[in-house]
Amino acid sequence: MHLMHLMRALLLAALGLAAGSAFAQTHAAAQYKINPPPSAQLNYVIEAKQSGLNLKGNGVVQWNADAQQYSVHSETSAQLFGKILDARSEGKIDSFGLAPAQYVQKRLRKDATTTTFNSDSKTITFSQSGQNYPIVGGEQDRTSIVWQLLSVARAAPAKFTPGSEWKFFVAGENDAEPWSFKVIKREKIVTPKGEFNAVHVFRAPPADSQGQKLDIWLAPSLEWYPVRLRFTDADGEYIEQSLEGVSKAGA
Repeated sequence: MHLMHLMRALLLAALGLAAGSAFAQTHAAAQYKINPPPSAQLNYVIEAKQSGLNLKGNGVVQWNADAQQYSVHSETSAQLFGKILDARSEGKIDSFGLAPAQYVQKRLRKDATTTTFNSDSKTITFSQSGQNYPIVGGEQDRTSIVWQLLSVARAAPAKFTPGSEWKFFVAGENDAEPWSFKVIKREKIVTPKGEFNAVHVFRAPPADSQGQKLDIWLAPSLEWYPVRLRFTDADGEYIEQSLEGVSKAGA
């Protein structure tokens, strides 16, 4: 097993990257009404199979939002390695939903990278590349996207039915691309936090890509927080995050 290969797989999974897919320089605005959930800290346990090795770890997500702004801070740690990812997204809330201003991520043994959503020039720029994209409304980053998705679901639960699709434009550390989520079904799942009747949402990489698949289970009975996330590689290896606890602000 090559250590660097393992670490790269872990980090890509934590970020939900779809490596190798094409990106578009222009995109249509995706405007949805949102109803952000209450501010909270969510704790997860992590299980993974990478390069034939079974790993365990933990993750913490701190979500904060009011009527005008939001922030999400995610930390992921794995046994033997310690903290492998620190990612933060913050910005305003506008008529399109979450409107990131800055997305910063720090990987193990690497410098932090910054993706900036420039309100003056209406462009998305990257510290890691010369790419830039126009801001037309509704753009997300790879940390904000899950919270935009569940905020959309909270605002229109009757429309979040099996077969429905929800499209976004998502920026990473050096480029951006369209993401499409499809609601699969409701199903009972068991997590360290307990059993939930969850809404299963799936994002597949483009057909010509060998990128990761992303499964998200949202719990309507728990403010639509994500109670499980699973990142699956083309070779069947995976990383799964399961909810262990939730502490709402002020509770």
